[in-house]
Amino acid sequence: MARQLDVSDLVDRARRGQPRAVARLISLVEDASPQLREVAAALAPHTGRAEVVGLTGSPGVGKSTTTSALVSAYRALGKRVGVLAIDPSSPFSGGALLGDRIRMQDHATDPDVFIRSMATRGHLGGMAWATPQALRVMDAAGFDVVLIETVGVGQSEVDVVSLADTTLVLLAPGMGDGIQAAKAGILEIADVFVVNKADRDGADTTVRELKYMISLGRRELRGPSWRQPIRKTVAARGEGVEGVIEAIGSHREWLTAHGELAERRLVRARTEVEAIALESLRARLGDLHGGDSLDRLAKRVMAGDVDPYQAADALIAEIKQS
Repeated sequence: MARQLDVSDLVDRARRGQPRAVARLISLVEDASPQLREVAAALAPHTGRAEVVGLTGSPGVGKSTTTSALVSAYRALGKRVGVLAIDPSSPFSGGALLGDRIRMQDHATDPDVFIRSMATRGHLGGMAWATPQALRVMDAAGFDVVLIETVGVGQSEVDVVSLADTTLVLLAPGMGDGIQAAKAGILEIADVFVVNKADRDGADTTVRELKYMISLGRRELRGPSWRQPIRKTVAARGEGVEGVIEAIGSHREWLTAHGELAERRLVRARTEVEAIALESLRARLGDLHGGDSLDRLAKRVMAGDVDPYQAADALIAEIKQS
């Protein structure tokens, strides 16, 4: 039987800046511990203060290097920074491959920086299932800024938008990203565009293509709207990062002035509650799998006695009664 931890003590130590306590709390979240509800209840009064910035983009655009450069820039401003780096899952252990943490070793000894790699464990959208609760841990632990770096799988990486106050979409010249920008999803999720590796040929062309695509998107808009800025960086040398920080700050001011920050956080909470409710329903449905309810109803559908919708209604009724 697993040893019960003193959750209130863990939360208290995390709020005092102890990285081991933060790590332990995130582990409880990732492992779906039986104490998870107790953890969530203890964290709730201390959340809602961190600025959450998401970074997404195709593989090879330099997301990890940019994340590391942003950490340095925020630390220079005296801010405590948390990083949730979503890595691909190991096909053997199911754990994160830890590539991002290896690439951010420059910050390993800084007590005001906490970096956690999280495995997707098959979850689509470039995020890990436990990311929202891990974000709550970092928020409650008093980090001023939390950077969420997605796994880098391309056009499906839109889940980060439901968590971030500001979403950065990274592109790089010479990678076909100008064409990628025209695809559905990219314009909609970006609050700031970052053209990284801007010392390469084609950077100005990528910027021009982005400006054109932004202008096309704005023709459909009505009322006040945020115009996505484009910033060029060479993250490996730290060049242009201050401009990205400035753009993030301007976006936050715009969100606050137009009531959008509260709206985004409401959407975040709504999405989180819905995900937990659906997971609970799946678990209860799994319990029914142990009996014969699903098979019995499936056989009736196969025989033509009932249609699938009637069978689903009957299954839901049984879940409610269970």
